[in-house]
Amino acid sequence: MQRHRTRAAILSTIFMGLGQIYNRQFIKGLLFLAVEALGLVYFINTLGRAFWGISTLGETPNHLEKVKGITRMVPGDHSIIILIESLITLMFFAVLLMAWIMNIRDAYKIGTERESGREANSFKQSVRYILDYKFAQTFLILPGIGILFFTIMPIIFMIMLAFTNYAAPDHIPPAKLVDWVGFETFRNLLVLKTWSQTFYGVLTWTVVWAVLSTVTTYFGGLLVALLINQKGIRFKGVWRLILIIPYAVPQMISLLLMRNLFNGQFGPINQYLGYFGLGGLPWLTDPFWAKVTVILVNMWVGIPVSMLLIMGVLTTISRDMYEAAEVDGASNYQKFRIVTLPMVLFSTAPTLIMQFAGNINNFNAIYLLTGGGPVKGDYQYAGSTDLLVTWLYKLTSDQNKNNMASAIGIILFIIVAGFSLYNFRRTKSFQEEDMIQ
Repeated sequence: MQRHRTRAAILSTIFMGLGQIYNRQFIKGLLFLAVEALGLVYFINTLGRAFWGISTLGETPNHLEKVKGITRMVPGDHSIIILIESLITLMFFAVLLMAWIMNIRDAYKIGTERESGREANSFKQSVRYILDYKFAQTFLILPGIGILFFTIMPIIFMIMLAFTNYAAPDHIPPAKLVDWVGFETFRNLLVLKTWSQTFYGVLTWTVVWAVLSTVTTYFGGLLVALLINQKGIRFKGVWRLILIIPYAVPQMISLLLMRNLFNGQFGPINQYLGYFGLGGLPWLTDPFWAKVTVILVNMWVGIPVSMLLIMGVLTTISRDMYEAAEVDGASNYQKFRIVTLPMVLFSTAPTLIMQFAGNINNFNAIYLLTGGGPVKGDYQYAGSTDLLVTWLYKLTSDQNKNNMASAIGIILFIIVAGFSLYNFRRTKSFQEEDMIQ
């Protein structure tokens, strides 16, 4: 028996497309040859520099040089640009490697078909096969490449920054180079008192904020949805319309409006309290009241979302279940506890987990309302209401502490991803779907 598959695979390993040409798929083989040829032209000049750049991050900073009696600034290596360029080159190299592996597998597969007595498909037949049977997989190649370069690559870049000393004032290129420092950034963040005190304080408030904001908006929405859904409530459509207005208004506008309403000096809320003989409260200037304020405002913005979601679930609960509970003598509370709440939680548990994860990263609610303030003296570039995500933003945009911000981003990702994956797998809806599959 002829070993077409072995020969085709070996030829495609030596050079992309040779196996396809051996299998008499000339157009496909030429396309693979063109891909490798373009790759070789590109990587001959860039691959070596990419490995050099990713390992050294540059060797020569900006420096003064005297030429013919004139002192001038000579540009050196920009560590961050070198890192980005190296990363892009290595990403392209990874894409070429995947194409190379696909080329070997394709040559091996067609060679196997030839051994069984079947003729290799022509280029036209291959295109027709792709359109009829592999259209979805082929169509996803372009979005996949986009995700690779515009989502995965920035994430890898952020992770890499956490292992450098890219921070002001001593390591900001092009004036000065950036170096690899290993886990020093994480050690400083978790152990060094000037940073760890801020990190653990902000982390604690982030968790408290996420729990309280999720619980208040979810169960607030559940309460409102149940009230509107009760028998005897007239003009239900009007009530739904009124209660959805906070959600219909853009969140940025709502938060900026609330910031003015809760202003301690000239805000209307303190003025109204004064009309009733009550003293005004430092809503945004006192650490405790600032935290209370952001939770209250988040309820105003978030309850309508939960209300809409839960009202949709309530309409799907069969009336027969309530009638059966009434026959058994169940009270209204028992019907809620035995029928309504389990059904609502079953349908909305994944969304509830997503809301919790979203609140951990709820940048708008904090930054637009309090800006992370009020100031906390023993914190490093953070305020009393700052979350990890707003602290991270301040470290990058205001302080150029990019390595520290990247380390915080990695820790934040681990917390959110770990919590979400663990709890998604524990929800009954996920378990039942897994059993069905």
